[in-house]
Amino acid sequence: MKLNALSHPKGAKHASKRRGCGVGSGHGKTSGRGHKGAKARSGGHVRPGFEGGQMPLYRKLPHRGFNNYKFRVEYATVNVGSLEELGLDEISRDDLVVAGLVRASDALVKILGNGELTKKIVVKADKFSKSAVSKIEAAGGKAVVNAAAEKASE
Repeated sequence: MKLNALSHPKGAKHASKRRGCGVGSGHGKTSGRGHKGAKARSGGHVRPGFEGGQMPLYRKLPHRGFNNYKFRVEYATVNVGSLEELGLDEISRDDLVVAGLVRASDALVKILGNGELTKKIVVKADKFSKSAVSKIEAAGGKAVVNAAAEKASE
């Protein structure tokens, strides 16, 4: 088989509509645009959201409040209890990705205080809740905040 010998399967390619080529073509005279009206004219179209003069939905709905989606900082969260199950002495973001607790695409990681911790663990993350820090230190471990996260929060 050669590339120059390949062809489309039968029925895969359709001939394009040749508009304005006489009455017999089926696309002559008005060229498939019907009779008169704004849609028959060149440049004639209806803008997005226009509902024929009826009050459009986007004007009926209330637009109030504040949304900080553009500047918000999102964290992937991991609980202290799931750190215990990893069985490591030192835990970083990469370890959490390998364990499947955090996605590789998640930029920042926050450790939350849900669960119990009995082992001494050094945890490196971007942010910690107060309860997580107290549980890690109570077990003899250490909660280390990444330097990059400190600059982002300032």
